[in-house]
Amino acid sequence: MNNEIISINYDSEQPTVIGRELHEALEVQTPYDKWFPRMCEYGFEAGKDFSTFLSESTGGRPGTNHQLTIPMAKEICMLQRTDKGKEFRQYFIKVEEQWNTPEAVMARALQYAQKRLDAVIHSNRLLEQQIEHDKPKVVFADAVSTAKTSILIGDLAKLIKQNGVDMGQKRLFEWLRTNGYLIKTGSSKNMPIQRYMEQGLFEVKESVVANPDGSSRVTRTTKVTGKGQQYFINLFLADLSRAGR
Repeated sequence: MNNEIISINYDSEQPTVIGRELHEALEVQTPYDKWFPRMCEYGFEAGKDFSTFLSESTGGRPGTNHQLTIPMAKEICMLQRTDKGKEFRQYFIKVEEQWNTPEAVMARALQYAQKRLDAVIHSNRLLEQQIEHDKPKVVFADAVSTAKTSILIGDLAKLIKQNGVDMGQKRLFEWLRTNGYLIKTGSSKNMPIQRYMEQGLFEVKESVVANPDGSSRVTRTTKVTGKGQQYFINLFLADLSRAGR
């Protein structure tokens, strides 16, 4: 506002003026700490007509101060019954008039809408960041939802690759042997280590195959259980997440 004779704060929902500044501008002789409580005896309410805060007072020590609404400041000016009081009351009337013009109301509405929009944009950005951060976990959850039956290790390799980890069947077999999940050598090569069988990560599927000469033989195939699929996908995605940090 042009020709401002006292600072007006427009940062809150309605314009306010600082109590000690008004006290000084009105040239009140009574000390502020005594004067303000007397003013409040006229029915002003904390939280409605004014709010309290600490500010630096004379001597550099924190002192009690107040943010006054314009209606309260206007009435206090009238109570002073002085020329200064009349001058400032007229000024506050003009502040209220300007605050309530259609243009000012529209400007505040647009400002409020912009703040709401900015808040939504910020919230969406945080949500996108969280989704990106949790993507391996989400993919893992999608993957384990289908892990109800046992699958071949080659199929597990495909599943791991679909979830963002570069993995093939040969590489997965090698990894399982190197890390002690499968037997490395001998007639039982690629069979599960017993303790991982007991933990329910693997099962061995036995099949009877007929030979051309009429005899038969038993083949054994390592398969990954539903629990095992959850375990290994979780393991690989956790490594992927750490690598991306």
